[in-house]
Amino acid sequence: MSAPHSGTRDSQETRSISMTQAAVDYVKRIRANEGKEGQALRIGVKAGGCSGFSYFLGFTTERRGSDTAFEYDGLTVVVDPRSLDVLAGTEVDYQRGLLGAGIQFKNPRVKKTCGCGDSFTL
Repeated sequence: MSAPHSGTRDSQETRSISMTQAAVDYVKRIRANEGKEGQALRIGVKAGGCSGFSYFLGFTTERRGSDTAFEYDGLTVVVDPRSLDVLAGTEVDYQRGLLGAGIQFKNPRVKKTCGCGDSFTL
């Protein structure tokens, strides 16, 4: 697992997320394929879905003053404060299986997920 190097906010707190090396490598490969080298990965949580919350990922050049930044082997990940409250303790992984491959969020705070697995409840 890639150990994060916390950014300027909350660096002494345990409010962090972790990424496996497989997830870091996958995101860096996608970023290169999309021609977005140098951009950060924004991870967040938004209200929606059938269970209340859903995750989102996207590349960004925007860093808000309230964001927390983490570094994983040359990949910068930025998270807004509200999302970080929900994501605290989450491991981001990349998995390949019989039904496909993709990013998985292993969030210990999730109490229930919907049937399709795209949204969750705390």
